Amino acid sequence: MFDCGKIAIIGGGSWATAIAKIIVNNTHHIGWYMRRDDRINDFKRLEHNPAYLTSVHFDINEIYFTSDINDIVKNYDTLVLVTPSPYLKNHLRKLRVPIRDKFIVTAIKGIVPDENLVCSEYFHEVFDVPYDNLACIGGPSHAEEVALERLSYLTVACSDKEKAESFTNVLKGRYIKTKTSSDVIGIEYGSVLKNVYAIAAGICAGLKYGDNFQAVLMSNSLQEMSRFLTCVHPTQRKMEDSAYIGDLLVTGYSNFSRNRTFGTMIGKGYSVKSAQMEMEMVAEGYYGTKCMKEINRHMHVNMPILDAVYNILYERITPQVEIKLLTDSFR
Repeated sequence: MFDCGKIAIIGGGSWATAIAKIIVNNTHHIGWYMRRDDRINDFKRLEHNPAYLTSVHFDINEIYFTSDINDIVKNYDTLVLVTPSPYLKNHLRKLRVPIRDKFIVTAIKGIVPDENLVCSEYFHEVFDVPYDNLACIGGPSHAEEVALERLSYLTVACSDKEKAESFTNVLKGRYIKTKTSSDVIGIEYGSVLKNVYAIAAGICAGLKYGDNFQAVLMSNSLQEMSRFLTCVHPTQRKMEDSAYIGDLLVTGYSNFSRNRTFGTMIGKGYSVKSAQMEMEMVAEGYYGTKCMKEINRHMHVNMPILDAVYNILYERITPQVEIKLLTDSFR
């Protein structure tokens, strides 16, 4: 049986904190890379993340903190990457230690900017990590609910089923249920698209569209996601699985969803810049929308919802006009 060995977290946000809580509760030791030494010092002093999920208490003796990413990569076997996708390349530029033989688990729900690749593709093409050493964590799950220890279901995807099963063992517990999949690329692209569709749901909420329309929007979003996944990575998958439709629904409907919140502000008349400044958190779907639009210029999949969100965010078409055109295309 594959052994995940020593596990380290790379990232310091809310989802990184939630995943760290899950893993350290099961293994009683993790490495944790955070970029800022002041955050590390505050974390050690307060025994919780000073900036995110501050109610989650940690036993500091079970954590090895460092701001040196090479230190983490050198001394740990499994690396769980949980940084916002726009910042991933900046962290990895500091790498001087090879990662080809590490087990890489991504919990990043975004596209690597400028590369227009999901994380598994990026690590394979740029760092020569074999696909059977690459895994991803799929939802549906909000960091806030994990912090509250509310029942959540996670999917671990990897082309090597034994490695996927092994990593589920460090996640599952009293409030975390797990399953495995081989559809790494499909789940990664799905997690990008569901953020785009959550922005669309938020925009419609800001425009005072009701629940009846939101249900039609989500069903059309699932169809659009399915068309794209079939084109980009054809394989046998069930879109009704929780990693696809479940993640889509929780991100589209939940008050914890920062992408829905961002979209709601846009629908109410905020500019993109003012919405981003007021949120003080990264809405991955904003960046994902642009990347997916660029990717689809080569794929030519029919994606009217993606196009509508892109037009609102990047072409400055008014939400009222763009969403009205979108509603006329639905059946």
